[in-house]
Amino acid sequence: MEPFDVFSARELRQRAGELFRDAEQGRLSVITKHGRPAILAIPFDDRLLSLGVQRAVAVGLFETGSLSLAQGAKLAGLSMEEFMELLGREGVVAVDYSPEELAAELEAAR
Repeated sequence: MEPFDVFSARELRQRAGELFRDAEQGRLSVITKHGRPAILAIPFDDRLLSLGVQRAVAVGLFETGSLSLAQGAKLAGLSMEEFMELLGREGVVAVDYSPEELAAELEAAR
């Protein structure tokens, strides 16, 4: 699954239902014009109301894998530690290692 749906301005009329379904599911969407991003559609939800636009977008883009932890922290205007705490409060896993990656990290730490 893609991190977010992309809608062209031309096809938006036919796909408006998809855009609303994405929003209802808490997914960000991008609307393009002439192949270039023009609008970022952000779900109007509790996250947006409680965090504000900047932090809600940072959490949403991090959650989809579109931003790294450092990029998300920078976009949110927070230190990495503060951003990780914010992710935890929002129920978003900050570090997601596969068993192999975790074993390699633990070995490297020894």
